[in-house]
Amino acid sequence: MRILYLLTGLALVFIVCSLFSYNRKGIRLRPVLAMLAAQLILAFLLLNTQVGIWLISLVSRMFGKLVDFGIAGVDFVFGGLENPGASTFFLDVLLPIVFISILIGILNFFRILPWIIKYVGLGLSKLNGMGKLENYIAVSSAFLGQSEVFLTTKQQLGLVSRRRLYTLCTSAMSAVSMAIVGAYMTMLPPKYVVVAIVLNILSALIVANLINPYELAEGEDLYGIGEGEKHDSFFQMISDSIMDGFKVAIIVGAMLIGYIALIAMINYLFELVFQISFQAVLGYIFAPVAFLMGVPWGEAVQAGSVMATKLISNEFVAMLSFKDMAGGLSAKTVAIVSVFLVSFANFSSVGIITGSVKALNEKQGDQVARFGLRLLLGSTVASVLSGTIAGLFI
Repeated sequence: MRILYLLTGLALVFIVCSLFSYNRKGIRLRPVLAMLAAQLILAFLLLNTQVGIWLISLVSRMFGKLVDFGIAGVDFVFGGLENPGASTFFLDVLLPIVFISILIGILNFFRILPWIIKYVGLGLSKLNGMGKLENYIAVSSAFLGQSEVFLTTKQQLGLVSRRRLYTLCTSAMSAVSMAIVGAYMTMLPPKYVVVAIVLNILSALIVANLINPYELAEGEDLYGIGEGEKHDSFFQMISDSIMDGFKVAIIVGAMLIGYIALIAMINYLFELVFQISFQAVLGYIFAPVAFLMGVPWGEAVQAGSVMATKLISNEFVAMLSFKDMAGGLSAKTVAIVSVFLVSFANFSSVGIITGSVKALNEKQGDQVARFGLRLLLGSTVASVLSGTIAGLFI
């Protein structure tokens, strides 16, 4: 049955991508199959070998300890506001982002993170034959996030074609920011957060190859990437990182207030008029997708509801909803849905991506706006692919 569900999930991905492809005849299967094979190997190593389990455990404990360090700072400032024995989401989940943002700033300042991104990206380019810029964005998005990554490619952004721009934006929307990974791990099993980060890099490139196939002309690839914002001093970097992390925490908190309140109102109206909640309706719509990914049919409506919630709101809202129901679901469903949730693929992210690019290059920002819905489709299908691969090994 595992192989059958893998095949149905892959069939869903390939059929949807083919239907919306810019150039079906131009699809190159070799790089797609090579990246798919790499995904299967990586997922197996991470989920089914002692080395992989140890590595995931190490990363999980590391982020858990970083969150604890962040909470130490939060407790000093806000400790008197906490309820004894209770967990306050803003204080214990969002504000530790400030500390993790500092660590990312330090890694960037000493050029450690750019070095890792550059050479992992070069390795990927050997695997899939795509441009260095595409692979750089795919890897760096997993560390920096969908908005920040474009700051490191400001010079190249105005030079890329419309086709390449779509691939870059699909990778950005299919990733997450390392600054909020710790927050994700408080709501989802940490091992699936790690697996999703790894799989999403390749899923985004696979989907982009199917929806948006192209070959680079000689000399079209771009160099000099990764030269992002420079800081005059170490302490300026620390200060900027603190403010960046605080802005992220405030923005996520504000979005949660708005979206959760909106969904609560819509649920109330649906129950008043139709005697069924809005999320339940979405669950029935997305249930076939969840089932084809490998979710048992008896749990497909619940899983579909969470997946749809992420699409129309954001991953935090969906994770909070899923956290409440995960205890009553099978391990396979928890794995598939958890991996699906770890990305920025939702309607609000289309606006964020468009605004980020437009701020750096107005003409390219207008291009992103034109293919916004196809961008949402591609990044969502990438999440479906990652979830399907993870489900194979549970």
